[in-house]
Amino acid sequence: SAIAGVLVALSIISLVLSLVRVEDVMLPPTVKYGMVFDAGSSHTSLFVYEWDSDKENNTGVVSQTLSCDVQGQGISSYANNPPEAGNSLRECLDKALQVVPAEKQRDVPAYLGATAGMRLLREQNSSATEQVLAEVAKTMQEYPVAFKGARILTGEEEGAYGWITINYLLDSFTKYSPKAHTWLHPEAANIFGALDLGGASTQITFMPEGSVLSPNEASAFTLYGYSYNIYTHSYLCYGQNEMLKRLAKELIVESSPSTLVHHPCYPKGYSETVSLSSFRASPCTDGSDPRLPLGDSIVTLEGKGNASGCRAALRRLFHFSACGQSRDCTFDGVYQPPLRGQFIAFSAFYYNFKFLNLTEGQPLAVVREAIEGLCTRSWEDLSSSYPKENPKRLPKYCANANYILTLLLDAYKFNETSWNNIFFQMKAGSADVGWTLGYMLNLTNMVPPQAPARLKGHRPSLWAAAIIFIILTLFLGLAALLL
Repeated sequence: SAIAGVLVALSIISLVLSLVRVEDVMLPPTVKYGMVFDAGSSHTSLFVYEWDSDKENNTGVVSQTLSCDVQGQGISSYANNPPEAGNSLRECLDKALQVVPAEKQRDVPAYLGATAGMRLLREQNSSATEQVLAEVAKTMQEYPVAFKGARILTGEEEGAYGWITINYLLDSFTKYSPKAHTWLHPEAANIFGALDLGGASTQITFMPEGSVLSPNEASAFTLYGYSYNIYTHSYLCYGQNEMLKRLAKELIVESSPSTLVHHPCYPKGYSETVSLSSFRASPCTDGSDPRLPLGDSIVTLEGKGNASGCRAALRRLFHFSACGQSRDCTFDGVYQPPLRGQFIAFSAFYYNFKFLNLTEGQPLAVVREAIEGLCTRSWEDLSSSYPKENPKRLPKYCANANYILTLLLDAYKFNETSWNNIFFQMKAGSADVGWTLGYMLNLTNMVPPQAPARLKGHRPSLWAAAIIFIILTLFLGLAALLL
């Protein structure tokens, strides 16, 4: 009878445990860190991220701990002095080690990704490119982190990782609903597109309505149990810095052999001098162009502050005629499916529109009016109104803003209506928008192909009560058996 009593008691325990409400196990969080260098064409930045390792396969758990801008230009500028490319990273690496606990530093994955500036250098001088990357790797290996390599990203990788970053931070891939106690998959129409404008290249990435017809611009991802087929294309030499060089070259060629050239995009009263040899140093300006005057003479670019003339000159940089009558084409004969959904425009898109002081959601007519007003202001007016603005950057805002309009409207085919689907911003959630977070998430496998799973368990207090109940029942059962 005692044994039967014990069995009955155990059955009751099993029944009680089966009725205990299941919820998330509360374990002490273990923080992990990761760092990524964004080695762009004009500058390098370091981003340090942290996350709770217990939730690293969930979404929206990564936060940005540090953003550090490396002093000087991009690492591609050190082609003639590769060791300095590595040395330039030290200040930011030292700052990173100040925010990462010493006992965790050895486990921190550290990456460096180089973009269009190094892609251009590779076209010019592959040996110098390898030396720069070797010196960068040598410096990073001196630090107590888990260095995972320095490499040059393709333009399509840059676009795709930026797209992953945006949608990860905005919970577009998957989102946990506390009320429903389940993971929800947002509609495909809620996936954001990405517009990135750097110094040497620009990228457009989005999820089209149907399949991407051109395999060169197609990328496929399986994230959180769902498949995504995206369109992404990178235009090398169409970043804002290379665009300015190409524009200056075309204006000089059109005015040859004069050494005083009118520049419609620069403000009145501003002038700068350029050497013809500078156009032969970049693949983007095609130094072998027979139209370019011979020699190494100096040419003066004199600002005219003419917005319409600026737009007309910029349009000539695009080969729109290469598309013929095709509607699924941007310029240079590049295929692009119809635009779909909302877009986040970041990097130089954001910084140029921030200078215009435009609020989010302004109609296109208001944007055009603001750009027109900017271009008509004299250099004296601008320099006195913005004394803290970089004097090298300030005279370029008219050209940059008109270039952005030309790129978005004429090339990518946004219009008066779809313009309202573009959001100019540099942050989403807790982190800067860019390709670095998506790159780290991909290489650390933190965005799994499977749908998220929840770690389940019983509340510790109920477990303790149940165990005590088991012990007491067994004790009483054994006592009854002995008696």
